Amino acid sequence: MSKRPRRNHAPAFKAKVALDALKGEQTVVELAERYQVHPNQITEWKKQLLEHAADIFGQDRKSEQGPNVKDLHAKIGQLAMENDFLSVALGRIGESSAKR
Repeated sequence: MSKRPRRNHAPAFKAKVALDALKGEQTVVELAERYQVHPNQITEWKKQLLEHAADIFGQDRKSEQGPNVKDLHAKIGQLAMENDFLSVALGRIGESSAKR
């Protein structure tokens, strides 16, 4: 009996199989045959789905709001200072090369 080469399944595929397993319309063995994966793998994906389902609803909503305005203003100030510094420094370099 030869082993099948190791496959990396996409997260969407894993979710689909795990959701089908949760529905209970087919046995794990039937799903394994249908999706061509080992029954233990389906059981593991189902377990992972159940363990992490609450995370979907508990995620911090700040990530959906975009960047913090205060942080953006601070970054703009920092970049403005760097820009001013560099233009002064480049002006000095230009002046010293013009004197030669």
